[in-house]
Amino acid sequence: MSTPFACFVTGTDTGVGKTHASATLLHALRAAGRRAVGMKPVASGSEWRGDHWHNDDVAQLRAASAVEVPQALTCPFLLRTPASPHLAAAAEGARITREPIRAAFAALQARADAVVVEGVGGFRVPLDGALAADGGWDTADLAVMLGLPVVLVAGIRLGCLNHALLTAEAVRARGLRLAGWIANRIDPAMDLADENIDTLRQALDAPLLGTLPWQVPPAEAAGRLALAPLLG
Repeated sequence: MSTPFACFVTGTDTGVGKTHASATLLHALRAAGRRAVGMKPVASGSEWRGDHWHNDDVAQLRAASAVEVPQALTCPFLLRTPASPHLAAAAEGARITREPIRAAFAALQARADAVVVEGVGGFRVPLDGALAADGGWDTADLAVMLGLPVVLVAGIRLGCLNHALLTAEAVRARGLRLAGWIANRIDPAMDLADENIDTLRQALDAPLLGTLPWQVPPAEAAGRLALAPLLG
């Protein structure tokens, strides 16, 4: 029987391909014989389709999962407004609280032997209020609450070096383990992309799990990820 596994996927910014990387990781885990399921505790920006609220990120994670679960477990807080979660929740008269996320994660762990939890935006996106001093919390607090090793997705574009190094520093400052990182080629025209990846390989002090090419579907790209650093 496989040892249970879970990780928290964060990104250097919004729009760097966290969902694409998370779905690819799910496919890689499935190929390794894991009953893997994805989770995005908070998602903002959705539309009504037929009989349910649809969010593209949530749908991608569900499609990549080996275990079928209710959407409410995949995403306990699915917001309609395409904005920062704390602003979207306030606009809809809602609050993003810890316990529903904790309960959904526990339920997923009971149904699968691998859970990939995707954050929202970058590592420090407000979820309820802007400041911890005012009782608010953010995605870094979410990662700490779940206590999972972190996988960092670096969108390979101009500025990625600074963003990746700052995010890695923030992850470690919260006492979390940076278990690995994924280089996601989101700018096919970027000059010296390989050199930027090599710079991060030397600077991040965490294993490079793989480089995802431009616009290759997750199921196909899964073979480019090395799971050994994560699964031990």
